[in-house]
Amino acid sequence: MLQPILGGDPRLADVLGATVDALREARFHWLVDDGDTHAQSVVAALQMRHPHVAIVVHVNPPAPDGMNPKSFKLDRALAAIEAPVCLVLDDDATLSADALARLVAALGAADIATALPGYVDDGERLPGRLLAQFVNDNAALTYLAPLTWAPPVSINGMCYALRTERLRALGGFAPLLHALADDLAMADQVRAHGGRIAQTIAPVRVRTSIDGPAHYLRQMHRWMLFATLLLRRQPLRMRVLITLLHGLPPLLLWATGIALALQPTMTGAVCAIGMLTLRAAVPVWLQRKLGVSAPQRPLLSLLSELLQPLHLLHAVCVRTVRWRSRRYRVHADGGFHVA
Repeated sequence: MLQPILGGDPRLADVLGATVDALREARFHWLVDDGDTHAQSVVAALQMRHPHVAIVVHVNPPAPDGMNPKSFKLDRALAAIEAPVCLVLDDDATLSADALARLVAALGAADIATALPGYVDDGERLPGRLLAQFVNDNAALTYLAPLTWAPPVSINGMCYALRTERLRALGGFAPLLHALADDLAMADQVRAHGGRIAQTIAPVRVRTSIDGPAHYLRQMHRWMLFATLLLRRQPLRMRVLITLLHGLPPLLLWATGIALALQPTMTGAVCAIGMLTLRAAVPVWLQRKLGVSAPQRPLLSLLSELLQPLHLLHAVCVRTVRWRSRRYRVHADGGFHVA
């Protein structure tokens, strides 16, 4: 298991520890930066707490300008992987043994298998709950709904697995080095070699501490900017499908609200209430069907959807993202440089 780790999140020790507890038979490769004292202290403490778990710590120099820091660390560590399956897991994500088994089983018919994300927002303030609501409302719609018409176009970069031999045959992580959206680059690499992506319903739980509105805006900006990169690479048919699935619902909400405000009528109010009821019921139905346990917050869900067009507009207009302590200028082809 490869986990690129970056310090700064107060929940880092808890999240890494939970994964170790759940997957004690795995061999962990923790990839830290040589100047990241917080991450180094966390992994050292966890090594002492779990002496019987195979944990290898790789200390890395800073990534050169123009190289994705996550992919840089993954590329350097790949030579040390001896296990038949390589799992990449973000440092804010936890995976159960059952979910790992599902991913490995999916590799029997695919080159890469990816999990379905769900955010846990226990103890979070409004910005953190809003971010979690966005992910929990949209995960199934983003990753599962398009499978009815087409194979997956990308992967969930928080958690994915490949057979190690196949990963090396694909060129390892080297093809990802100059792409900031490493998940999209990995999916492109698999498809370019005629490979198949398996989108599973294996759940990966994500816990990220959002320290305020500015942090929430930075995270949403980065995700939406990556979404624009994905959209540009798709054929017209897929772009229309993605736009209908993700763009039409919030625009209809805005249009309904504006129309009702300009010309309030009883018929309009009844239609609006019916639409809001249906909109609230669909995410609940999807989550229950997939066995996803997520708190139901209809008003927060509505606010999250109304904000999506604004986040997208922000991503289209501003091409510089802040990723934790780093700032990058993102190019239209997915390349980037330090801003």
